[in-house]
Amino acid sequence: QREFTQKKTFTSWINSILAKHTPPYVVSDLYTDIQQGHLLLDLLEVLSGQHLPREKGFNTFQCRSNIENALTFLKSRSLKLINIHVADIIEGKPSIVLGLIWTIIFHFHIEELARTLACTYTQPSPDSSSAVGSSAKASRSAKKSAKIKERWKMSATKALLLWAKEQCALHGSVSVTDFKSSWRSGLAFLAIIQTLRPGLVDLEKAKARSNKENLKEAFRIAELELNIPRLLEPEDVDIVNPDEKSIMTYVAQFLQYSKNLPESEEDLQEKVREALGWLAAQEKKLAKLLVETENEAYYQKYKEMMSFMETFNQEKIPFLPVLSSKRGEAELSEGQQQMKEEWDKVISQINEWKAKLDQMLPSPLDSIEAWLQEVERLQAEELPDLQDPFKAMSLFREIIVIFKGLMDCFDSHLDTLQSFQNEDEKNTPLVLPDKLEEMKRRFNNIRSTNPSTFLEYHYGLCSAIANEVKLKLNIWDVKYGAKESVESLLENW
Repeated sequence: QREFTQKKTFTSWINSILAKHTPPYVVSDLYTDIQQGHLLLDLLEVLSGQHLPREKGFNTFQCRSNIENALTFLKSRSLKLINIHVADIIEGKPSIVLGLIWTIIFHFHIEELARTLACTYTQPSPDSSSAVGSSAKASRSAKKSAKIKERWKMSATKALLLWAKEQCALHGSVSVTDFKSSWRSGLAFLAIIQTLRPGLVDLEKAKARSNKENLKEAFRIAELELNIPRLLEPEDVDIVNPDEKSIMTYVAQFLQYSKNLPESEEDLQEKVREALGWLAAQEKKLAKLLVETENEAYYQKYKEMMSFMETFNQEKIPFLPVLSSKRGEAELSEGQQQMKEEWDKVISQINEWKAKLDQMLPSPLDSIEAWLQEVERLQAEELPDLQDPFKAMSLFREIIVIFKGLMDCFDSHLDTLQSFQNEDEKNTPLVLPDKLEEMKRRFNNIRSTNPSTFLEYHYGLCSAIANEVKLKLNIWDVKYGAKESVESLLENW
């Protein structure tokens, strides 16, 4: 099923790219058409804008030469082509062909789009149940060093996921945590469409429809109104474990659409002025609310915050395009720079408010909240710089010990949370149920990302050790005297 879905999705994606080729090229069977090499070269030429060397004929030697030229070009861009060989492509081996096409899609489509997000994200949009800046912590800057290419790939995936979360967070209960089951209901696709083109979707009606109906509607609107090629069918997504790569490929097209939306400078400046006025009003509203709830109990304080955030998120919708502008600092006008500063200020105040509320949680929830924040901080932290391998080894070992120590408390904290009696002696709720549900969701997120986090740490540690060994071998490539002195040197190291 997964292989069938990928073949169909990747073929549709390739055809959407090759429609720009002169002359246009249409793939009918991916496994067969790729064997001659011309398809690969045409695809890479459109994606890169470069002219690549090729043999014009179709005999075995010429086909092999064309495929070699394509693979050489990919390697020149520091792409790792593990277990991808010319002979396997000539034979049209499904797993090899799909692996190669996914590498191309990820590098030229997803990674290039996500790179701008990872480099320029400031504060993401808050949702009604989580800290405003939590997603920003999950967003990591792209590293240029080829030594940590795999590290950047993970960041590119997270940057795309972060973007999707931001679009969906505007619409209440539409939650996105991955590129699999989060999309099964179709609501996430519809929420993104609603954010990009308000008025095309009725999300309230969608919540009462079946998954297949929503998916069908989302794909239809995306194709007709946004001109986004239909890479998926409802039956590809409405299954227990939909294909992650196919969904990522499709979602990236919505990001591409958002970046291509035209807007005049005059319209942009008018929206900036409106956004500044709205931000000033939010700052006053927030300051007033903090004073009014100063002597209230935790339950009421949190309830007021939830109410404020719900209104804040709703009123923010018209300003989202200008607030989430991904222009670099040098490109911002004076008004945009002021708007960015005001936005950061409001977001900082909201985060500070929430942090204080988290500290006021009744025991033992306060310690569980502190544990959650520490784990999330570690998972979002930049990996240590590998320029100094010896220092990096120490840092990675320290991080692994700390993270493992935290994760040893996972089960006990989760059990405590699930068994928490949410009422006092007067049967009055201590904590809003929404807060408890938010904490449980964060446990699930940590559980799902825990293996990949450990893998990243150990990958970094192994890379540091390898670099240190290479460094030492280069230094020790001379005679060091007697056997005893060399043994002593090695033992000390």
